[in-house]
Amino acid sequence: SRKLCYYAAITKGWKGAMRMDIRAAFFDLDGTLLDSMGMWAEIDRRSLGRRGIAVPEDYQKAVSVMRIHEAARYTVERFGLPEDPQDLEREWMDMARREYAHNVPLKPGAWEYLNALRAQGVRLGVLTSTAPGLFEPALKRCGVYELFDVVMSAAEAQRGKAFPDAYIMAAQRMGVEPRECAMYDDMAPALRAARAAGMYAVGVYDAHAGTARAELEAAADEFIESFDGRRRAAGRQT
Repeated sequence: SRKLCYYAAITKGWKGAMRMDIRAAFFDLDGTLLDSMGMWAEIDRRSLGRRGIAVPEDYQKAVSVMRIHEAARYTVERFGLPEDPQDLEREWMDMARREYAHNVPLKPGAWEYLNALRAQGVRLGVLTSTAPGLFEPALKRCGVYELFDVVMSAAEAQRGKAFPDAYIMAAQRMGVEPRECAMYDDMAPALRAARAAGMYAVGVYDAHAGTARAELEAAADEFIESFDGRRRAAGRQT
């Protein structure tokens, strides 16, 4: 059974809950811990706009679970761009680097949420498609980098976050079984892959993510509106 068994964790007025047999919690970054999806939407708009292309409605959702080199290759192929994917990847990195280093914030309540889990003995990890050169300065500036026992890029796995490989590898690095892990993500394909790996999937809503709320809830075991306490069981309990 995946029935929830809750315990209270209170830090500075924050109240949260986690299944009792969870020993580790992994977090996606963009759109989950970091309030950065609006920034990436602007980068997409500027990058494609330079080439005379309007951003299609399905584009950000399509690239969100890809590693950056996969997203660059996808973009070149989809729009028939006359350039090397590596050049496009460098363009994106240059545009994003300063924002991560100086401006991208944590989502409201994330600092308290992470520290509350640590106080309950839950080990923390990062599993993200974002390049370390981007996210590490942001996590350090926001004062949470040292909270994580494992920091892993999905690029280290054979396939991206839409497949179980990365989640299994992350659990191995943490020294636990996938069934002892929770995975927090704002994208339905990632949540489905985490569940396929055996993890407990927690959907985190993000208004910029391009994922319909109903789709996110259907893919998750539990759904969080935000890290400051609004949460509920989602639609795939067994």
